[in-house]
Amino acid sequence: MAIKKTLRMIYHAFPLPYQQKVKLRRHLTQIVTFPQRKISEYLQKRIPQGPQFKPFKKINSLPDVIIFSVIDWTFRTQRPQHIAKALAEQGHRVFYISNNFSNQSHPGLKAEPLSEHLPLYWVRLALEGTPAIYGGEISSQGLKQLIDGLGACLLWAETRQLIAIVQHPFWNELAFALPYCQVIYDCMDHHAGFNETSSLALEKEKQLLKDVHLVVTSSQGLYEEAVLSNPSVALVRNATDYDFFSVKPDIIYTDKKQRKIIGYYGAIAEWFDDSLVNSVAKAFPKHLILLIGKDSAGVKQKLKHNKNIIFTSEVVYEKLPYYLYAFDVCIIPFKVTPLTLATNPVKAYEYLSAGKPVVSVDLPELHEFSNLINLANTEQEFIQQVKNSLEENSAQQIAKRQEFASKQTWSSRVMHLQDELAKIKEPKISVIILTYNNLDLTKSCLNSIEKYTDYKNIEIIIVDNASTDDTPDFLKSNYQFKEGYKIILNTQNLGFSAGNNVGLKAATGDYLVLLNNDTRVTPGWTRTMVNHFRRNAKLGLLGPVTNNIGNEAKIPTQYENPDEMFPEVTEIVLNNMGKLLPIRTVAFFCVMMSREVFEKVGLLDESFGLGFFEDDDYCRRVQQLGYEIFCAEDVFIHHHLSASFNKVKNKVRQKLFEDNKKIYESKWGAWQSHEYR
Repeated sequence: MAIKKTLRMIYHAFPLPYQQKVKLRRHLTQIVTFPQRKISEYLQKRIPQGPQFKPFKKINSLPDVIIFSVIDWTFRTQRPQHIAKALAEQGHRVFYISNNFSNQSHPGLKAEPLSEHLPLYWVRLALEGTPAIYGGEISSQGLKQLIDGLGACLLWAETRQLIAIVQHPFWNELAFALPYCQVIYDCMDHHAGFNETSSLALEKEKQLLKDVHLVVTSSQGLYEEAVLSNPSVALVRNATDYDFFSVKPDIIYTDKKQRKIIGYYGAIAEWFDDSLVNSVAKAFPKHLILLIGKDSAGVKQKLKHNKNIIFTSEVVYEKLPYYLYAFDVCIIPFKVTPLTLATNPVKAYEYLSAGKPVVSVDLPELHEFSNLINLANTEQEFIQQVKNSLEENSAQQIAKRQEFASKQTWSSRVMHLQDELAKIKEPKISVIILTYNNLDLTKSCLNSIEKYTDYKNIEIIIVDNASTDDTPDFLKSNYQFKEGYKIILNTQNLGFSAGNNVGLKAATGDYLVLLNNDTRVTPGWTRTMVNHFRRNAKLGLLGPVTNNIGNEAKIPTQYENPDEMFPEVTEIVLNNMGKLLPIRTVAFFCVMMSREVFEKVGLLDESFGLGFFEDDDYCRRVQQLGYEIFCAEDVFIHHHLSASFNKVKNKVRQKLFEDNKKIYESKWGAWQSHEYR
């Protein structure tokens, strides 16, 4: 490494014209080679005690999925685990982030495979103090620790395409720190209905509903609430593992007294109607009331005087059919509360998978089951429905219930979810690329855009400033009729400001990007930048970090060839997830703004001619309107630096600099020279 640094210093100090130095560099790289750093080296440095195995390599174009869980994987198997497994079965690599943490003061992660055949992984992050997520509160230090740990997870997985599914508002900031990510809120519960949910968590949920790319709800009631905050909402109800629940096990539970069984399984919590169950027990004294589930509401104590009620406490998911097939009638005895009114009970689908008769209190979500479930509005109606169900249970009814359930699978729900993801209407981005000669650099820039921009709603506007090489012919031959591209060929060199203004006038996007042709973009750059705008209403201009520029956006890099930069760039991005650096002036080799800002500020000032100071000027105009300017530390763009200006004679360049500086200072006062970080 010392030899490499020495050669780099000699190269930069060599008194040769620019073009000759480029040729020299090419020859040197053919003679002297150095081993490329690998992501695994970064990970070992970042998390020395990280996972000792590697996840399945990506074999398709599907994005990886991070699930920020509301329950741990080993907790009662419900929607979160089923969704995760079904996504893995569809070909996504799925990383299920535990809601429990390792208590340590430094970033870390543990991981385990959850299947021998599926790309499905359990991940536990380190967080000092291991707070419960339901309070919603996390310190800035704790958030940084989680972000660092999650960055290490993405390094370990070598993830470059990503969807985050958030299942509790605690994870809000962490999910939006992820680069190149679409964030989905899987809203499966009315969180205000849980005793442990804090007011802070509810406030964070309001923000989450507004910010995410898509809200998915499990019930119509939750859907109607969500559409008040976000136009992108999809109803994806719960479902059943039909293949598991439709098969009767060889051995099932039997009552020693040979009584008929009225059964329930699931949580026995504050929404469980113990008074109703007490009445059912008294109405059917010769029957067994079998209640399976963890009692967190003291129900067993309240009902202990009923000799025909048995509590089994929690049982593992795999044992549920052992009990289910012993039930003669399945019940859902919930209190009618805002929480249960918004609930789509998973157990209803599972009960029907076994063909069992079901009696439930009248909940809106159970109306979709047509005549397959018996609903009751009063205690007496409930008891009568149980009586009817005990007496009427024909083979035809069993088949009808199972036929319905067979179509309500988790696999079908995930396919519906994937359809909804494909429909997400992301804001349109217009990327304006100004070209003047340097065809090889233009080709590299456009190739990188095609390779590393997976953002769908985008247009590329290439404005050529009367190039004298083969650039115009190349653009006409390859991009004039290519979908998503616009080619504009100026008849004279209008300079940087006026040339970009041509592109800005032609742009139709919600977000506008000015991108030099001497750049190379990196994976996910557009979505990461847009996500920063989604979360920052006062954000006016946003630029990336880079290897080569004259201000704070320049960061130290080690790669010599941009073809070899991606392991290092991956580390840079994942080490700085979600970070914004306040900056006085962003250099316009790559800058993004919203259409709202552009329409208020206007076009670039064309009095700056060929170039210099037009970006400083524009930044002052943006700040004058009260907007803020940032550098996104989680977006890296390789920059060749001043490829066009390097062909201009030094005396001409110096005069242009001095003349434009006078124009700038006549508008804004003394120019503040740019500084490195």
